[in-house]
Amino acid sequence: LLEPFLRAGVSMTRLETRPSPTGTWTYVFFIDFEGHQSEPHVQSMLAEIEVLAADLKNLGSYPRAVI
Repeated sequence: LLEPFLRAGVSMTRLETRPSPTGTWTYVFFIDFEGHQSEPHVQSMLAEIEVLAADLKNLGSYPRAVI
């Protein structure tokens, strides 16, 4: 599931793993990355991951802060 990030040129900023409540030896991954869901390269990357992953939930997409 990490290859689509490489192909899209998207940098991950955080990867967190938690045991899944659904069963033993099952895990949930939380991934933060640079980019917004409205960007075409991010859309194609998420579409590719959705095909590969057992389940995909988008917990939010936020614009970059301007300082």
